[in-house]
Amino acid sequence: MILELAVRDLGVIAELRLVLGPGMTALTGETGAGKTLVVDAIELLVGGRADPVLVRVGADEAWVEGRFVVNAGGATADGDHGGAGEGGNEIVLARTIPRSGRSRAYIDGRLATAGELAALGAELVDLHGQHAHQSLLHAAAQREALDRFGHVDLAPLQTARHDIRTILVELAAMGGDERARARELDLLRYQVSDIAAAAIAGPDEDAELERLEDALADATAHREAASGAVMLLSGDGAGDGPDAAASAADAVGSALALVAGRTPFGGAETRLRALAAELSDVAGELRAAGEAIDEDPERLTQVRERRQLLHDLRRKYGETLADVLAEGDRLRARLAELEDHDRRAAELDARLTAARAAEAEAAAKIAAARREAAPLLAAEVQSHLAELALPKAQVEVVVGGDDPADDVELRLAANPGTPPLPLAKVASGGELARTMLALRLVLSAAPPTLVFDEVDAGIGGAAAVAVGRSLARLADQPHQVLVVTHLPQVAAYADAQVRVAKQSDESTTVARASVLDHPERVIELSRMLSGQPDSDAARVHAAELLATAAGERRS
Repeated sequence: MILELAVRDLGVIAELRLVLGPGMTALTGETGAGKTLVVDAIELLVGGRADPVLVRVGADEAWVEGRFVVNAGGATADGDHGGAGEGGNEIVLARTIPRSGRSRAYIDGRLATAGELAALGAELVDLHGQHAHQSLLHAAAQREALDRFGHVDLAPLQTARHDIRTILVELAAMGGDERARARELDLLRYQVSDIAAAAIAGPDEDAELERLEDALADATAHREAASGAVMLLSGDGAGDGPDAAASAADAVGSALALVAGRTPFGGAETRLRALAAELSDVAGELRAAGEAIDEDPERLTQVRERRQLLHDLRRKYGETLADVLAEGDRLRARLAELEDHDRRAAELDARLTAARAAEAEAAAKIAAARREAAPLLAAEVQSHLAELALPKAQVEVVVGGDDPADDVELRLAANPGTPPLPLAKVASGGELARTMLALRLVLSAAPPTLVFDEVDAGIGGAAAVAVGRSLARLADQPHQVLVVTHLPQVAAYADAQVRVAKQSDESTTVARASVLDHPERVIELSRMLSGQPDSDAARVHAAELLATAAGERRS
């Protein structure tokens, strides 16, 4: 609902700020005072056309801002809303209309397009009257309204169509072109065989082969290195001549002999004995490793060929052998899927036939339900129009098109002798607004705020009371209802009343708006009744109108 509306330099409005509450609010005032400009301001906030002619004379631009509350749960399908402002989220919409150039739109202070404003506004406000922002004028909204009224179950059709889309996707994924499928099968068989023939030992095989190749490729040098290291460590193979080099073991042994048994060197003696043992162990390990290395050119060739094979597989199927193995799994699954194509295709074709039969059955049921509900909806709307001073109005709800009969159109003939026309082509703003009001009385779901302009055009007396009573019923559903009215019978049913009045001096004319308290409402209703706000008789009548309307709303 709209919590607050601020307007500057729009038409005759120099500066206006309104705080609005829930329920029904009536906007009243003399003809030309600027009441409809308030509706224009709301329309601008919800994406309406920004016409520079609306900019007040002498101003560079017009500015409109509105603070809305959006209930945390939103409006439900059956029109239920939480309490206005309770647990809701506030949002601020704004629009600037320059005298020249393009208008600017804002959502919570962020620049937005008029389209974004319109999309959001459609969820917040519905305008009825001479304005174009009317959701029920759209074909899709009229179809949804009929479905809601007739409790038409769309779920079976939606399910069947979802099943059809899913099956078609599966069929397309299988390959609908037989020659393309044959080519893919040939490629998959080659790729699966290519990977399988390699018999990869595991994701780390290439690393293990790299180590083995290194050992085989330099076998002689490895053995010589091991032998030299053993000689230097232990003296093995050095000979006994005078030129034989001393080994590390000899040096450690000599040092140990010098310090052994000497108390100051006890720690060093212990470490030297450990070092001697470690040298012996390392020398033994090197000796064994060197003796285990054999030159094997044939094995080296095999290892190199194997490494090249794995390299080629990685180049074709993945960065690592793990990737190659995973790709092999995927390719085998796809191959099995295509090889099973005929069976699966027959199964999917059977499912598709069943889904299309379910779609046709559901569509036929929906079309029948719509055609059954259409005259009932038309009759209910027509009965409300009779109460709203359109007693001769004829309403039709036309249902056409192939099953499920999606072409739904509401038509109205306001006067005898004229053919029913689509609602969008109804010329009279008042007739259209009352038709929308009648529809809203029949249908419960709607945006939280409903604005009616010209709804009381051309009526009076009992019909005016019926319009006021109907608007009050809408506000009790609950919706926030704003109505521009010249009729005291309508205004009396409002929870709140706002008077819009023009003030002029020698140079300017401006409109101002104010929320009226009860005594002020009596005076304003007196003016609306007789044109004489100071008339005692008019005031008595006005007070009686307010009391009667309040009593009806309480009952």
